[in-house]
Amino acid sequence: MAVVGRIARPHGIRGQMIVNPDTDFPQDRFVPDATFFVRRGDAVEAVTITSVRFQQQRPVIGLRGVGDMNAALGYAGAELRIPIDRLVTLPTGVFYQHDLVGCTVVTEDGTAVGTVRDVEGAAGATRLVVDAGDGELLIPFAAEICVAIETQARRIAIVPPEGLLTLNAPGPRGSRAARRGASGTPRRKRGGSKAQRRPGTS
Repeated sequence: MAVVGRIARPHGIRGQMIVNPDTDFPQDRFVPDATFFVRRGDAVEAVTITSVRFQQQRPVIGLRGVGDMNAALGYAGAELRIPIDRLVTLPTGVFYQHDLVGCTVVTEDGTAVGTVRDVEGAAGATRLVVDAGDGELLIPFAAEICVAIETQARRIAIVPPEGLLTLNAPGPRGSRAARRGASGTPRRKRGGSKAQRRPGTS
């Protein structure tokens, strides 16, 4: 299943909850009667939205059967997931973040670099976080660097600039979405089941 949001905390005393969306389509995804799956403890349960409004671009939702703050507290931190086959079909050249995470990164001549562990960055600075075995590499998601993306084969071929593969950048990583610019400059695309856009698409 794909994560489309995370419940941050209760909002008010009537059981509503603030969601940190992790999707490119929050207005379509978070609607009344939408059903998600959450794990609480060892159990997975289905939850259904009964009400929704947006506050500072974040959904404030009510869930069926959750009527007060104490009940809502039990969902704090829960990931809202949907089956992969319910995700929106993306245009050619656009990838969901989960299509990239787990891909093997190689150079054009086939030399192994590592495995994509995460995608991070803000506007103009989107990067693939690559576990290179002996450290962590940040690979800019730029057209002239990430030259081939084969999601079925779980493989990304890169042409790294001189010195890129010797740079490690330790520390905690975020996970936001991005699009790759036609000029090679990474551009941020907000959303989570996040989408990665390749150059030349609108």
